[in-house]
Amino acid sequence: MNFAVIHALVVRYLVLYTRNWIRSIEIIFWPMMDLLVWGFLTLYIQQQTTGEFPQIIQFLIGAMIFWDVLFRSQQSVAVSFLEDVWTRNLLNIFVAPIRVYEYIIATCVVGFVRISVIVTILTLTSLALYAFNLMDLGWYLLPFFANLLIFGWSLGIFTTALIIRWGQAAEALAWAIPFFIQPFVAVFYPVSVLPEWVQPISWIIPCTYAFEGMREILSDNGFSWPYFFKALGLNGVFLLLCSAFFGWMFRSARNRGLLTRIGSQ
Repeated sequence: MNFAVIHALVVRYLVLYTRNWIRSIEIIFWPMMDLLVWGFLTLYIQQQTTGEFPQIIQFLIGAMIFWDVLFRSQQSVAVSFLEDVWTRNLLNIFVAPIRVYEYIIATCVVGFVRISVIVTILTLTSLALYAFNLMDLGWYLLPFFANLLIFGWSLGIFTTALIIRWGQAAEALAWAIPFFIQPFVAVFYPVSVLPEWVQPISWIIPCTYAFEGMREILSDNGFSWPYFFKALGLNGVFLLLCSAFFGWMFRSARNRGLLTRIGSQ
């Protein structure tokens, strides 16, 4: 592994944001819109409800921020690849002495930087508008975020593999795939709400444990170590499977000359 190559790729992607203010705004625009819509909707529901309204603001705003960590980490891999396709830079990347895993690692690092900025802004905004302090979760944020990042990267690798194999016709998957699983991973509601036949599906997806674990802490039930270790183990399996699938699709595309076709479209 050549860390100089990874560093150069990371700098390249970050420079794109410093030279184009529209790109920089795009990083925070959609997360902020989600936070405002969900936050004010929750306040409205609270105002229309009589009696006790326990912690629903905390649950929904915390879930929205957690979901954005997963979604943006997936986007960091998939959309970075698409940007090279759109600018017809893909062939330059893979003609250079850059290994595929170095390229993937660089996009993951860029995603981590983006997510750090987004979470900081969302945390300050939710504290100012809704009196919700994400830091109340304390150090438990770290294992939650780690699991969400890893799973998001796995989804990004899987998405990129599909785009490599089927070309720009599959571009929409870069945004659609996370939402395919959203109803099943208990983002805004507990797993117990789902039909019984759906619940086993939910429990084999690693990020479910992060959302359930967040609600456990906000309900003052403490940190669930079983949730953490199950999520970590499943993340390892998903990451290996998605990486193997990516390698298979990449070799297939290279042997069929599909990379040249994608890079010149």
